[in-house]
Amino acid sequence: MIPLLQFAAFAFVLAYQLLFFWMLHTFIPLRKGSLLRLLAFALSRHLAGVIIYRHDLDGILLSFIGLALYLILFHQGKMMEKMTAAFIFYPITVSVNFLMMDASSQIFFAVADAPALNEMWTEGTRLADAAIFAAAVFIRLLFWGGIYLFLKKPLQHVRLNLTAGTWLIVDSLIIVSGIGCFTAIYFDIGESFAIYPLCIAAIFSSLGCVCLVARLGDAMQAACQLERLKMQQNYYRGKMKEEERVRSVYHDMKNHLLVLEKSQGQEDAKQMAKELRAQIAGYEDYARTGNEFLDIILKDKAEKAREQHVDFSAMVDFHGIGFIEPLDLSTIFGNGLDNAMEADGKLPEGQRAILLKAGRVQDFVSIRIENPCVPEEGTGNRRTSKADRFLHGFGILNMKKAAEKYGGQLVAKQEKEKFVLKILIPIPKG
Repeated sequence: MIPLLQFAAFAFVLAYQLLFFWMLHTFIPLRKGSLLRLLAFALSRHLAGVIIYRHDLDGILLSFIGLALYLILFHQGKMMEKMTAAFIFYPITVSVNFLMMDASSQIFFAVADAPALNEMWTEGTRLADAAIFAAAVFIRLLFWGGIYLFLKKPLQHVRLNLTAGTWLIVDSLIIVSGIGCFTAIYFDIGESFAIYPLCIAAIFSSLGCVCLVARLGDAMQAACQLERLKMQQNYYRGKMKEEERVRSVYHDMKNHLLVLEKSQGQEDAKQMAKELRAQIAGYEDYARTGNEFLDIILKDKAEKAREQHVDFSAMVDFHGIGFIEPLDLSTIFGNGLDNAMEADGKLPEGQRAILLKAGRVQDFVSIRIENPCVPEEGTGNRRTSKADRFLHGFGILNMKKAAEKYGGQLVAKQEKEKFVLKILIPIPKG
């Protein structure tokens, strides 16, 4: 029975190491290289299982330095990000391991009434020791599994959203609780269970800081994006008024120029009339989708595509589709086409192209945007390759939210050297 319990404990410890290793990777991606990653996994075993004993100042300092050096050597990202990862994971790891070790030993000596020397243990004592240790590491594994599920999304958002100033706030909040916990571990002269509340407080302080800052970053990002979308909507509304004014005089102007061109006057006047008519001929190709606001968006993007030498093809029929609000149309089509043109900008002129198809398919609104692209390397789990990650890279996320607002869904995928974005929105009945 003892070998079976020891094997179970080994499996639980290995699973915990894998989980700990993966959590660090979720927060900050590993550097590339199979050998480097294999070495990182091997060393993570010591970091995941570090135990700080009472009055052990060297262990407190050296284990933190070891985690910081591990992150610096094996993980990507800025130094501030790596130190924040150390401040987040170190108090949780040490507190959980201390609680596991101390509580299990207290239970063992209380239940087994074992002598201090191992050589004097009976078979029953060793069985109790193996069973309690296996149970302790299993509970630790369950706890870290819960932490991973709880922090998976916030950890990604924290790294993507935080500015340097906010990093310092997070670090300061976590350090305060960590110092309190480790001070109690080092200086405590009473019963060890008196330290348990501080360990628990350190754990929840780290978790709470991560979630709080993740939500704060999301809220700031959402506010900035909403403001930009409103500005974009006002821009398109202004364009609509401008286009209406121009189109109101277009037909009269066209007729006047035709008369002037066919008159018996001077050749210079006829040539000038011909050139002027060519300049306003673009209004004959004006997009007519069945939605005036969408017409303006597509015309604006088509003009930008011509400026960037992008072959832009649009087949859009929105007749009878009026339930999508203008702000959401701007979010979906504006961001989608902007992203496509940005990707096209990295290609030679002859390869730049965008294909837009949108319209009703049975009881759904179907939107599809295709463009050739160059695969980006080294972006990790970032949403953008731009330096300003706070203001960029959220286009697809905002489009996804706009689609989900109407019960729809968005799928974005890369097929070889082509990027395809699909949106499907159910049409309300009645």
